[in-house]
Amino acid sequence: MKVVLFCGGLGMRLREHSETIPKPMVNIGYRPILWNVMKYYAHYGHKDFILCLGHGADVIKNYFLNYSECTSNDFVLSGGGKNLELASSDIQDWRITFADTGLNSNIAQRLKAVEKYLNGEELFMANYTDGLTDLSLPTHIDHFHRHNRLATFLWVKPNVSFHFISANSDGVVREISDVRRSQVRINGGYFVFKKQIFEYIRDGEELLNEPFQRLVDEQQVVAHKYDGFWTAMDTFKDKQLLDDMYARGRAPWEVWKRDANGKPPMASGFDAPLLALERTRTPD
Repeated sequence: MKVVLFCGGLGMRLREHSETIPKPMVNIGYRPILWNVMKYYAHYGHKDFILCLGHGADVIKNYFLNYSECTSNDFVLSGGGKNLELASSDIQDWRITFADTGLNSNIAQRLKAVEKYLNGEELFMANYTDGLTDLSLPTHIDHFHRHNRLATFLWVKPNVSFHFISANSDGVVREISDVRRSQVRINGGYFVFKKQIFEYIRDGEELLNEPFQRLVDEQQVVAHKYDGFWTAMDTFKDKQLLDDMYARGRAPWEVWKRDANGKPPMASGFDAPLLALERTRTPD
């Protein structure tokens, strides 16, 4: 299945990190978050990518045009540096389409712009490039097939720290509750679509507004409830959090590093899913 990735946003909340690097190219460890998302899909055998480019397109293109396999793979150097033998490879069997989808396009318009690259595809996946998970992708796809709808996405608890306030008409507060302990759930991305999704998108519309409302009215959207690890990199604080998890060897999204029992490498005394909840969302 082809994978459409939305890479064109401005990433305003991360501007304090860099004015020049587009959000998908902000590193976690020594690889961009975009690479981490692509590596996740590739681990499950989905290696045909369509990148919806906008802001910072040149940075993303140049990264892959000048990609160094040596950064994340063991290698042998011999002959005084003339010979290089890689022990393994990351992207050798990836196919990446770089598509200009406009500087100011919204998600729906970016998706519509790459429809031509999905000719002949009955199903495809799509995702943002700032969300990471340890979800079993085959389980997610099976959930989509079993419900036989046009669209699905991850239905997750928000991993931001803010509070609901209940008050009387005179403003006296009755209750303060953490959103993370409420029943509220949000769209976590990791979409699977049937090709008919394009019939629901009209010019200027945002994907989760008008097109999805039409799908909802026809009962064509099914959410996949997931309580495992999921987090998004919205702010510089989020980046620091993910860097810390990576540095401690507690990166649940690195499903490609799991052992024979399917367990990710974990160091004692550090709970990645709980740590990922200790975030604070700040406005753009």
